[in-house]
Amino acid sequence: MSRIQIPLDVLTSRLNLSDRFASVRSQSLGSRFANLKPVSEFLDFKRLSKPANFTEIQSRVNYNLGYFSSNYAVVFTMLSIYSLLTNLWLLFDLILIIGGIWGIGKLGGADLDIGVFRATSSQLYTGLLVIAVPLTFFAGPFSTLLWLIGASGVSILGHASFMDKPIDEAFSGEAV
Repeated sequence: MSRIQIPLDVLTSRLNLSDRFASVRSQSLGSRFANLKPVSEFLDFKRLSKPANFTEIQSRVNYNLGYFSSNYAVVFTMLSIYSLLTNLWLLFDLILIIGGIWGIGKLGGADLDIGVFRATSSQLYTGLLVIAVPLTFFAGPFSTLLWLIGASGVSILGHASFMDKPIDEAFSGEAV
């Protein structure tokens, strides 16, 4: 029986993923957060209002996602840190995996010798895998990831849809 081959480049080219993230890859971290808006502007309660219709929601979300993009990245980062601090098993598992890979990499391909015990790097990676995979399933990363997506979506899209555009931007799109 022949194997089914899926052309991944056709699937990914339709989603246009490489072009969507090209601007993020080309920017340094400092320049990405250079347009971080002050908290007083980000949480300006005087500009909060209920949108009149769905067209206004779309207009506000399109404007605010571009204008406050760095602030929204900070909100996502803070929610990610909060989700790791409230799921200590997942935090422990991530530290174990990263520390284990780092420690095995520091051996430089040499065997680990502790007294009469000797282990190759392949055995160490296998041992890390045997310990980390069940611990990962116990930690529940999928529920944490779904919570993070939901909490980020509600907070970011909620802010973007209720935050009104500045007065000068509100009238710039209208024809006179």
